[in-house]
Amino acid sequence: MTTGTVRLHRVLRAKPEKIYRAFLNADAIARWLPPYGFVCKVQHMDVRVGGSFKMSFENFSTGQEHAFGGDYLELVPGELIRYTDTFDDPNLPGEMQVRVSLQPVSCGTEVHIVQEGIPAMIPLEMCYLGWQESLAQLANLVEPDIPG
Repeated sequence: MTTGTVRLHRVLRAKPEKIYRAFLNADAIARWLPPYGFVCKVQHMDVRVGGSFKMSFENFSTGQEHAFGGDYLELVPGELIRYTDTFDDPNLPGEMQVRVSLQPVSCGTEVHIVQEGIPAMIPLEMCYLGWQESLAQLANLVEPDIPG
């Protein structure tokens, strides 16, 4: 069964460390990762190389939920996150690999995301659209610089 790959690139007005934290904080990820119209529930996040995570997205219109999880393969603070992703649904087989690279630039951080091994049943354009929505929400979370 063939699989797909999506590649995304964004520049965000935030430091790499803040964006890195947004990918590895359960409350933050529940806020920005689900595409529009979905709610995220994080069951657990053991953020360390060899650690794992489990979460689900609920379609707010239908109440239908799909769960997924994976393992952290590589974590370089402020620079790199690599993890696997596997759906619980047997109709969405295989293991996806995700690489998030963060590079400081003059106005913030250049973010590169590559997601490989997307199950053939998921149209790549829908996956890409979902990531675009998620990254817009990520920007809304990390770009404001609110003094403590």
